[in-house]
Amino acid sequence: MTEVLMFHHAQGLTPGLRAFADVLRTAGHTVHAPDLFDGRTFGSIEEGMAFIHQAGFDELRERGVRIADALPPGLVYVGFSFGVLPAQKLAQTRPGARGALLFYSCIPISGDWAFGPWPDGVPVQIHGMDADPVFVGEGDVDAAREIVAKVEDAELFLYPGDQHYFADSSLPSYDAAATALLTRRVLGLLDRV
Repeated sequence: MTEVLMFHHAQGLTPGLRAFADVLRTAGHTVHAPDLFDGRTFGSIEEGMAFIHQAGFDELRERGVRIADALPPGLVYVGFSFGVLPAQKLAQTRPGARGALLFYSCIPISGDWAFGPWPDGVPVQIHGMDADPVFVGEGDVDAAREIVAKVEDAELFLYPGDQHYFADSSLPSYDAAATALLTRRVLGLLDRV
């Protein structure tokens, strides 16, 4: 099956994200889910972002990128919100990427923040809620639309709702119905790469 490198969001490697990784494992995939925060989890996005800024935003992103050095090429990179930064960078810059799954966040492929163009032959799915004040309100959905417009195998999935971390079953923002659909779509991509 597929080998996956999954990066957590700003609240840390929560029980809900561990459970999501286990769903992928149960489906037969190998999942690496490193803890970029050394065991810390946070009760809110704001607390997690404060930690990220204190620890060094770029340093934590690059810590995730360096983790891939110990793994073989041919991975699917998965990122949840803050975790999209290392996942998308690796998908776009590390040779051999088999795909990318980006949740609640997306970096433009052109402009100052870009990691460069999207590589040929690397499929990507981007998932977010259609009224999420972060994903939609801060422009990530526009970056996702740019990727879909320019990349042959790219899909943007918008779910009804306004929650940011909607696929994390350990948080109040969890949406079981949206997550069930997201999971089917994710497993479909993993089964075909």
